[in-house]
Amino acid sequence: MGKPVKVILNPMNKVIEVEKGTILLDAIRMADVNIRCICGGHGECGTCKVIIERGEVEDISRKYEKWLSPEEISRGYRLACQTRILSDCEVTIPVESRVFSPKILLNMEVIIDRINPASKKYLLETPPSKVKYGQIGLKGYHGSKPKISKGAYDKILSLAEESVVTATLSLTGGEPEVINAESGDRRGSNYGLAIDLGTTTIVALLVNLTDGKILGKMSELNSQITYGEALVSRISYASTEEGLKTLQRKAVESINDLIEKLTRQHKIGGDEITDVCVGGNTVMNYLLAGIDPSPLAYVDGNKKVSREPIIRKAGDLGIKVNPEAYVYCLPNVSRFLGGDAVGDVLASGMHKSEDISLLVDMGTNGEIIFGNNMWLISCSCASGPAFEGGGIKFGMRAMQGGIEHVKIDPETFEAEVKVIGNTRPRGICGSGIIDAAAEMFSAGILDFTGKIVEGKTPLVRRGRDGLEYVLVPAEKTAIGRDIVITQRDIDYLMDSKAAVCGAIITLMRKLKITIYDVKNIYLAGAFGAFTDLRNATKFGIFPEFPNAKIHPIGNGSIAGAYATLMSLEKREEAREIAEKMFYVDLLVDPMFNDAYSESIYIPGSKEFFPSNGF
Repeated sequence: MGKPVKVILNPMNKVIEVEKGTILLDAIRMADVNIRCICGGHGECGTCKVIIERGEVEDISRKYEKWLSPEEISRGYRLACQTRILSDCEVTIPVESRVFSPKILLNMEVIIDRINPASKKYLLETPPSKVKYGQIGLKGYHGSKPKISKGAYDKILSLAEESVVTATLSLTGGEPEVINAESGDRRGSNYGLAIDLGTTTIVALLVNLTDGKILGKMSELNSQITYGEALVSRISYASTEEGLKTLQRKAVESINDLIEKLTRQHKIGGDEITDVCVGGNTVMNYLLAGIDPSPLAYVDGNKKVSREPIIRKAGDLGIKVNPEAYVYCLPNVSRFLGGDAVGDVLASGMHKSEDISLLVDMGTNGEIIFGNNMWLISCSCASGPAFEGGGIKFGMRAMQGGIEHVKIDPETFEAEVKVIGNTRPRGICGSGIIDAAAEMFSAGILDFTGKIVEGKTPLVRRGRDGLEYVLVPAEKTAIGRDIVITQRDIDYLMDSKAAVCGAIITLMRKLKITIYDVKNIYLAGAFGAFTDLRNATKFGIFPEFPNAKIHPIGNGSIAGAYATLMSLEKREEAREIAEKMFYVDLLVDPMFNDAYSESIYIPGSKEFFPSNGF
């Protein structure tokens, strides 16, 4: 055991005691302070900047020199993941490193023909004192004989003197099971929870299972975020038993926090929630269920991903609803195409239409699906976090202070920006970086190869990372520094856009379809809701689809979770979608390399960009 030292974290004014020699990032995590950390703490992203105000620390590597300017270093800036604490110290987490409340997409579209949840309540027909395992009667129930969970059986015995008892029956576990018993007629009081378990954010809906009414919506950051924003970082951290337990606990803590707020607001008990449905990518589903995600890091991991839904008891996971309630995760398809993508398809309805449709859900990992009522073909592309502001010098999530839209005057070359929260900007989020690149291209300060053009305006200058364009001067920012778009940023963005467009082209060539054959484009998630699609096409992220109607479908993951919460038929649909979806692994597909190579220009080839292609 090392000598205990105190760390003061500003501006949160938190004090934590840790052992001498502790890595500063670990101390920040222990204090439950959210800090940006895309790479998970390996010194490879430069996002966990801190300022050492006082105290003795040491650098465990020189990696910080790559990410910090000489001026920042002289002012005490360091990377939290590369700094060891040697004495009592005081640390400031600067505004660009803090994780603020994000701009979270809550809206959704879903159609349910008939309310038929997996969890229903019935009056007990058998007197409580005579109930035995496999011998229970429920008024109005006509299915096969239900089994009784141990917890429900104990409750029934405790209600032996009651004349009216309500039993909760769940059909999630594969066979009918009584999971709860209550005194009196409680058939009108049955609740469920639909959850979008995102890599960055978690959204929860409290739902009345008797009529489908959404009683409340809440969202917050996934507290796993300080262990890495990218999926590969989470997989790496969870490669040890202790790491897996930590990430499972963090996901559950975030979910429980939302449950506590929702139940308190609507004056119901956690025990009254008798069913939970989760939409999440494969990695998030594994981490929630406590399944080792290490095989997902390898190409052959696709063969090991079951397309059956992951189902667990809430009590086993530590989720604070009725402990006997089941947690149902929408089925996964492959290692990087999970239940959230199945939820997207379910919400879009593309699997029921004769028309050929394209569905895109773009985040750190991009999911791309073509299909109709006969077939579905999909892939996931490592688009990187650029479309969410990651990997960009002044990039950030869509949070307060983030530049979300950009317009550049073609004569003065000055940028007009729109900022989330109508405040001074402190960085640029995904939709803003796409706008900036497209506008720079239109203004002629970015050429078709993605190189910044020097000499047209003083706003293009030389910096530490080569040429850069001044988007917002220091006096107009919240961080007291110029917010710039660097050549390195553009190179990273070009790689991301080529990956997405190349993935779409690869699937189109396998299907032997043209841009004129696609009749619908469904855009899921925040990318579809907040991105200027004209700029996305101008920059070459998407091919032109002249005959297609655009349909933003909102949060398809939460829509899928809600649909499967309220309808057993939708669960069957989800199973069928996952089962029939053909998955193309681009990492081992030779066609993708060619498609990527021709997509590395702005916007791309004439075949896919007839208006502006080359």
